Amino acid sequence: METLINSTLPKFTAQAYHNDDFTTVTDENLKGNWSILFFYPADFTFVCPTELGDMADRYAELKEMGVEVYSVSTDTHFTHKAWHDSSDTIGKIQYPMLADPTGALARAFGVYIEEEGLAYRGTFVIDPDGRVKVAEVHDNGIGRNAEELVRKVQAAQFVATHTGEVCPAKWKPGAETLKPGPDLVGKI
Repeated sequence: METLINSTLPKFTAQAYHNDDFTTVTDENLKGNWSILFFYPADFTFVCPTELGDMADRYAELKEMGVEVYSVSTDTHFTHKAWHDSSDTIGKIQYPMLADPTGALARAFGVYIEEEGLAYRGTFVIDPDGRVKVAEVHDNGIGRNAEELVRKVQAAQFVATHTGEVCPAKWKPGAETLKPGPDLVGKI
């Protein structure tokens, strides 16, 4: 299996539900900014609203960091609107909800389940140059944590602007980083 890390964002066009309207989102919308593609199996389900609600709770913080969030499922943009209008949890979402009814985008990111027509829980952090910096895929019974995703984005942004430094486990902004080199080998 080939990794997506440092691969270039594929070209795509998707319909989305965003800010009480239908809109078109393309790969070009993601370039020039940090972005998160947050795949989930389906609207009107069980674990999905807990994750999307958790992400909605962190959205303002991510926006302050210069990050746009795009949730993606194989539902249509019409279904996204119906879910948004009928669920208090989903109703608080302010980020674009992308529709991928053909599974093309889910396939491009390796999260499409052919026999079900659904996506696995895939999270991808894309840098401003359109390169994948974080790729994480969960089985559909395992929910994600937006707080940890925020930390990963912070680390990716730090590494992108601090050549020669890396972020150790549990790193948070302001904590010590590492500078790999011969003097550090075997000292940690």
